[in-house]
Amino acid sequence: MWSNFFMQEEEGRGAGPGGGAGGGLMGSMGGARGGAKRRAGAASALSDSQEGKIKLAFFVAIVGVTLTVLGVGTEFWVELSPPKSFYGNQTCLAAHYGLWKKCLRTLWVSDVDPERESCGPAELPGESNCTYFKFFTSGENAVIFKKTTTKSLNISASILSLLSITMMVMGSICITMALSKGVEFLLKPASFCFILSGLLVLVSVIVFHQSVLSLLTSDHSVPLHHELSWSVACVGAAGAILILGGVCFLLLSLPTSPWERCLSKRSTT
Repeated sequence: MWSNFFMQEEEGRGAGPGGGAGGGLMGSMGGARGGAKRRAGAASALSDSQEGKIKLAFFVAIVGVTLTVLGVGTEFWVELSPPKSFYGNQTCLAAHYGLWKKCLRTLWVSDVDPERESCGPAELPGESNCTYFKFFTSGENAVIFKKTTTKSLNISASILSLLSITMMVMGSICITMALSKGVEFLLKPASFCFILSGLLVLVSVIVFHQSVLSLLTSDHSVPLHHELSWSVACVGAAGAILILGGVCFLLLSLPTSPWERCLSKRSTT
């Protein structure tokens, strides 16, 4: 009996250090895993300089978004004006329209610049009558100075501008999540969204200009002078700024910037 007791005690003592060593080994492995996770989290966090660069590029993109919303929401895309003496009255008519509505303004001939042959510009004080297009409700074309709009081109320009704003919102969400979570992989989809939105805005301007040319050739009974107004200038500038912001985000998403790579090559040579 005593021999069995001593044998069990010796086996318990032999198993004790082994069990403690196994526990220590598992603890060290768990600590190593936790340290690796902490190092990975620290590596994914953005540095202060990189976060500042992202915020600066985001500010550039926000300027493009603001200009786009301003241009799309206003109706000064194009101005149409017949000659001042066409109606033979003390007043003349000028029209301007955008993607959503058209306005017809009655101006005094005395307010128009004497050197200007056509009536306008539309910013002069006068009585204005604005109506929304019926493209999206009843599908009817609009008639401006006996000239008929092309519904398909106007709707295409409007849809392209809305798609552009949608891509801007998606890009802004990606940048906001990248800054709040401290992750860098969201910069590439954000750059794609902003570059695509800039291209869509520029294409919408081209399509809208084609719709204006189609309007002018629909009827020749009333001679008209046309010129693109400040809303188109806002949208065109917004497209260039959005593409620039997207390129900046793309450069920031690269592991090493091309400028630093060129400097390192020069230093090694």
